[in-house]
Amino acid sequence: MLIDTLTEDMKAAMKARDTARLGVLRMTLSEVKNARIEKGSDLTDDDVIQVIRRAVKKREEAAEAFRGGNRPELAESETREAEILTAYLPQMITGPELEAIVAAAVAETGATSPKEMGKVMKAVMAVHGSRVDGKEVQALVRAKLGAG
Repeated sequence: MLIDTLTEDMKAAMKARDTARLGVLRMTLSEVKNARIEKGSDLTDDDVIQVIRRAVKKREEAAEAFRGGNRPELAESETREAEILTAYLPQMITGPELEAIVAAAVAETGATSPKEMGKVMKAVMAVHGSRVDGKEVQALVRAKLGAG
């Protein structure tokens, strides 16, 4: 499981005295633990991936804010942390492959109008949720069903 990988990598960072990696992994494992408490049960790998995605997004936004505030050293630190976490995320599905998945979902659900967009989104996200960007899927579904 992904939690085990994060924990083992944190231990390895401790032994290697890699403080940057150790700090980001500790923070992420803390966020995973909080998500587990919030959910009230063990997390699946998809749940952990969502926590990591949120952590990466936070760091990217913070880096952008630091750049805007003329603090390049802090922006660089946030960017490095985001890169460390990105390594734990699955490869995203994009481009023609994603278009094919959306087309298959439209055909599978029999959706023909923009009102049925939810059905298609649900079908795509149920199978590929952690590997696709919801906004990108939404845009493709909207274009496919003529809502855009």
